[in-house]
Amino acid sequence: MIVAMSTIDKLIARMTLPEKLGQMTMTAASHAVTGPVSAGDATDSIRDGTLGNLLNLVGPAPTRDMQRIAVEESRLGIPLLLGFDVIHGHRTIFPVPLAEAATFDPWLWERTARAAACEAAADGLALTFAPMLDVSRDPRWGRSVEGPGEDPWVAATFACAKVRGFEGKDLASPASLAATAKHFCAYGPVAAGRDYAPVDISERTLHEVHLPAFAAAVRAGVAAIMPAFTSLAGIPMTAHKQLLRDYLRGTLRFDGIIVSDYNAIRELINHGVAANVVEAAVLALRAGVDIDMMAGAYREGLPVALERGLVSMAEIDDSVRRVLRLKARLGLFDDPYRRGTVAEAPAVVAARRALAREAATKSLVLVKNAAATLPLPSSVRRVCVLGPLADAWREMRGPWAAAGYDAPGVTVRAALRESIPDARIDHAAGVPITGGDDAGIAAAIDLVRAQPDAVVLCLGEAAEMSGEAASRAAPELPGRQREFATAVFDRARAADVPVIVVLFCGRPLVIPWLDERADALLVAWFPGHEAGHAIADVLTGRVSPSGRTPMTWPRSLGQVPLYYAQYANGRPENAADRFTSKYLDASSAPLYPFGYGLGYGRCAYTNLRVTPASAGPEGVFEIAVDVTNEGSRTAEETVFVFIRDRVASVVRPLLELKGMAKVVLAPGTTATARVRLAATELALLDVAMRSVIEPGEVDIFVGPCADPARLLSSRVLLCG
Repeated sequence: MIVAMSTIDKLIARMTLPEKLGQMTMTAASHAVTGPVSAGDATDSIRDGTLGNLLNLVGPAPTRDMQRIAVEESRLGIPLLLGFDVIHGHRTIFPVPLAEAATFDPWLWERTARAAACEAAADGLALTFAPMLDVSRDPRWGRSVEGPGEDPWVAATFACAKVRGFEGKDLASPASLAATAKHFCAYGPVAAGRDYAPVDISERTLHEVHLPAFAAAVRAGVAAIMPAFTSLAGIPMTAHKQLLRDYLRGTLRFDGIIVSDYNAIRELINHGVAANVVEAAVLALRAGVDIDMMAGAYREGLPVALERGLVSMAEIDDSVRRVLRLKARLGLFDDPYRRGTVAEAPAVVAARRALAREAATKSLVLVKNAAATLPLPSSVRRVCVLGPLADAWREMRGPWAAAGYDAPGVTVRAALRESIPDARIDHAAGVPITGGDDAGIAAAIDLVRAQPDAVVLCLGEAAEMSGEAASRAAPELPGRQREFATAVFDRARAADVPVIVVLFCGRPLVIPWLDERADALLVAWFPGHEAGHAIADVLTGRVSPSGRTPMTWPRSLGQVPLYYAQYANGRPENAADRFTSKYLDASSAPLYPFGYGLGYGRCAYTNLRVTPASAGPEGVFEIAVDVTNEGSRTAEETVFVFIRDRVASVVRPLLELKGMAKVVLAPGTTATARVRLAATELALLDVAMRSVIEPGEVDIFVGPCADPARLLSSRVLLCG
């Protein structure tokens, strides 16, 4: 039963101002993990009705205890809204979001969100602060790891899948979570890739790149939206009335709650747009922020603002109404204990680990495989598993492992022992991830000197080097790993031993030297609890790798930010002409383009067909291409469809992703990949920022990645 609006209005009429502000406040139940503020015991505030929302409380028993105080001991018995960061799994940890994006599999994105929602709801939770939808084109920014990568079409598709997965078909279901789309908006292009720094981008980039995912999330029914910490063109998002109230609530007709980021309202003082907490609270409320997370600004500042006539009771009531409406939609008024009451069956939990393994395996991106080094031959009898990440299960989880931090994951060393039981698996860490200690290099080199069949070299970042407050000015291998890897390569070459690099990271790294020297290179990201099994599945050939890069990988830091959808310019690069767009001292080309990845098959594209040859604004283009696996192993191929508007009223990107398809091919077989592209998908924002469909020729490109040399093309006419 959903509580009627009239009932909510009657409840609001009975509430005191402190009780109303309590519904507009969220605090942490324990020490904060996202900011400098920590919370004490919230029990008294819940009991007296001055706190209506809680985060960072996990587990059926504690969540039920707190809910009981709110429902049975407070004056009005309003249930708590309990939230938590369920970013890439809850107790079962899936690959980090950037790794999941590498699967280019919306059905998988939805399934992992659904599994995480079921697990979190069984822990008594009702709200997650996910999905993160920030488009990131700068690998220096640590939060690249939490999002869908560089492309707005992927981000919008990811948004819909995650919202569907978290919220299910019925938000009141005991297995559903309210999703929070964050961080609205344009958090990704922070200055110099530095977290929390200002953002200053064009209105066109805002609307073409950073807003589409949030519009998609709203269409999918997202329950909550969180503004970014950052300012956009001089206006902090927490106080951005034009985007929060006018665009989000007005244009998109979003009717859910807006919840601030951690302490963000009080930080309006640091931004310099508010002199004190009263002014900060007024700015946030006027912009449309309903819940103040951890700042205490609404409880402290709004009573004073109300007395001074800076805000009205009607504005406060509007926010309270939205909060209560969400609680009603979650079924909390009907049964506040519906989540966290029934324990999950062991078989359900086991199936979740199987899903984690599938997701991790599909997220791995093979970027080099010289001389068919992989998969390892069945005759292998001795393997050296080296490096600081070869036996580091804690790092496998990545950042934001939340309630899954204590559950051991599977390491590469352990999984290879299990997968190749007849082989000897030698291990040495060599060097730590960070620091200057190189005392272990000699022992590792001794193992290589013994001439194993292969070396698996596990390198990369620590998990804490990605995520919030984890920007890196030089996103390269930290510590002495380069020196260690060089020593391994030199010794392995002398012994004629192939070296397979498994690279763990939460962002693209600058590693051209590593790509040059490795015989095979597998980007593993942070794969979650089933990391080792997934990596072993690919290394041994049980599964053919199918992941693709969701962000462009630069050759040098000077190329950053680097992304495939560059706008056309008047002097495109020409090696024979100095006065064109290029570097004097480096290539402009990426190390790995967007969408790049290898499998154990070898796919060829032929016979691109696009019908009809022309269509009006209501038309649909049918795109088909034949894909043949010319290799000796099964391949799963991701087929990308890009466009370029040849002549438009405004400059357009050289390539824009508009669709994709997947085909699974046995050796020697051919399949037809098909994508339907509505003419409305070819609309653009004109000079006046209006969405229009302009008549003219449009190139359709189809292929395995955003490398123009590997794309087939056709041309269609868009009629007026």
